[in-house]
Amino acid sequence: MANVFDVAKYILRSIGEVSTMKLQKLCYYSQALSLSEKHKHLFEEDFEAWSNGPVCRDLFNIHKGKFLITTKNIQNNLLSKSLTIEQTSIIDEIIDKLGKLEGYQLSEKSHNEDPWIKTRNGKPIGEFCNKVIKKTLIEELYNKDLIFKFDE
Repeated sequence: MANVFDVAKYILRSIGEVSTMKLQKLCYYSQALSLSEKHKHLFEEDFEAWSNGPVCRDLFNIHKGKFLITTKNIQNNLLSKSLTIEQTSIIDEIIDKLGKLEGYQLSEKSHNEDPWIKTRNGKPIGEFCNKVIKKTLIEELYNKDLIFKFDE
């Protein structure tokens, strides 16, 4: 099975250097689209309901302290295997629809969506939280329209 590093490296190969916040959110929305549309996850790693939106701790650990990230930051020994055509088409759809947005815009978007809100259980933006956003909650509460909805 693919892991979050496979997805992250694929995104970086597709769009180049991005902010770590943007990469985190594009990985999150790739997972959300797969769960909501295909009813299976792209990778096992979880996202936590951090102050700035969903964050995968495993991915965070390799970019901690950096603002920008490139493919060079994801070592090949972290990769599990090649992504399938179905998986890359999901990621490509996310890149196509959300890839032009900035990291802070994607973060703000996630702050208005139930998986992050419900997991934080009333904690305000800015307050520490590291509770895992359950994949079942993501699958249940997202659909394609919500994932691609963005109010400018």
